[in-house]
Amino acid sequence: MRMKELPAWILALDEEDLQFIKNFILHSGSLKKIAAVYGVSYPTVRVKLDKLIQKVEMNDSLENEEFISFIKQLSIDDRIDIEEAKLIIDKYKQEKGKEG
Repeated sequence: MRMKELPAWILALDEEDLQFIKNFILHSGSLKKIAAVYGVSYPTVRVKLDKLIQKVEMNDSLENEEFISFIKQLSIDDRIDIEEAKLIIDKYKQEKGKEG
């Protein structure tokens, strides 16, 4: 799978989030085991997972917004550069995140 084919919600995750997901998978989704790996309590791991879920959900909902679709279309039509489109979309997502 090439980078362009990765879902936007994956690209929005930072290295710590991806490592958490990897550990979650490797430990069969057991929050107890994840807590032991990180040396924290179960509730701490639960909060981390809940925040990760919110991050994914927020990014999914943003991806379907009309403004983001418009910017992507401008890029597809070569009216703006792909890197500029990414910057605009990232800034928009940051601003939307501040509202929530």
